[in-house]
Amino acid sequence: MSPKTALKIILVLAIAGLLFSGYLSYYELFVPGGCQQAAISCGIKKVTIASLPACVYGFFMYLLVFIFSVLGLKKEKL
Repeated sequence: MSPKTALKIILVLAIAGLLFSGYLSYYELFVPGGCQQAAISCGIKKVTIASLPACVYGFFMYLLVFIFSVLGLKKEKL
């Protein structure tokens, strides 16, 4: 597998992760009922890190993976 193909696969997975964690983060942060109102549940235990839901950190980690994969694909020499 070429590096460019691997980066494209990573980019697709990063977009899927951004959509999923962004959806959960939106419900956790901005909807009064939290994830109980969402189509996909966050689980029965609320996991927080520094008073933010874990899905928010997942969103930013997927965002970094997305940015690095886009930068890698824009690089001329692969």
